[in-house]
Amino acid sequence: MMILIGIDTGVNTGFAVAIDHGDGKGGQLNEVTSMSITKAMTQVNALIWEHGKDNVRLFIEDARLRTWFTGGKEKAQGAGSVKRDASIWEQWCKENDLQYTMIHPKANATKYNANSFARITGWMGRTNEHGRDAAMLVHRRRTKI
Repeated sequence: MMILIGIDTGVNTGFAVAIDHGDGKGGQLNEVTSMSITKAMTQVNALIWEHGKDNVRLFIEDARLRTWFTGGKEKAQGAGSVKRDASIWEQWCKENDLQYTMIHPKANATKYNANSFARITGWMGRTNEHGRDAAMLVHRRRTKI
């Protein structure tokens, strides 16, 4: 069993957990939420404590690779913050010797509304945009176990 953690960086960090049982179906969603970056890091540590470092993998959206922005100065400043958070996550993963992959934003299916997300994933719990984006990083993702 592999624990897959999806991270959508930002002030409201999207956080999702999926479990890959090695049955060929890929990651089955277990948690979809959002929280602060520090709470998300605490949650990652808790999952590592519970399942072991070798059984946890992070998939982090790398906003530093995004080159398209619309919406003016405020959006551009927010984009800078999200890019900084991607750098923080990468540095934190390296410092803690974690298994992680930085995912290009174009490689992730994002911006689903709640109804579409529920239909695609089967997740019936409450979500917000950040949690849904994080979930799409790990939903049905297959790993080598």
